[in-house]
Amino acid sequence: MTQSATQHRGTTGDTASGPSSGTAPDASPGAAAPAGTRTRTHTWQPPASYATAAGRTGLELARMSLDGSLPEAPVCGTLGFRLVAVEEGRAVFEGEPGEHLLNPMGTVHGGYLATLLDSALGTAVLSALPAGRAYTTIQLGVNLVRPVLATTPALRCEGVTLHVGRTTATAEARVTGAADGKLYAHGTTTCAVFALPGTG
Repeated sequence: MTQSATQHRGTTGDTASGPSSGTAPDASPGAAAPAGTRTRTHTWQPPASYATAAGRTGLELARMSLDGSLPEAPVCGTLGFRLVAVEEGRAVFEGEPGEHLLNPMGTVHGGYLATLLDSALGTAVLSALPAGRAYTTIQLGVNLVRPVLATTPALRCEGVTLHVGRTTATAEARVTGAADGKLYAHGTTTCAVFALPGTG
């Protein structure tokens, strides 16, 4: 079942509102939207816990997310990025920057790049875990080396594991231009690895 977000966010891009666009999200009832107001529509499927897919390896779960057997994480639609490739110890996400992601300085907020990195890093770790094991991020290091603008072309983030043990895992990732390979950010993670509830 698809749900609609109450906020004006989504994966379909920014669109300028026309005369019949209604009110701005923060406007009082009946007030006209300011000229140039943009809206975004965000829809998502209720997330499925990996715990419901017990017995599958992390790589199998990641591939199920990639092929749509499991719904993608709602944050992917919120920020406009997606998993595009996964293999054991490696995960790749791609996303499109846009005006909706800008900070007051007029560049894409660093939190977007941090979330993109965290997603690739975590999924890389997941893809190397055996059945019955899960992870959570306990440390995230982010280095932003080049500003991202609303007009910056699609970005690609590749995460690769460095160490995956029974209780901890580490990985590194880079955000680059999908077309030209230009480096925008890089980061590392440390994850705690633990047994899924009910699996021992």
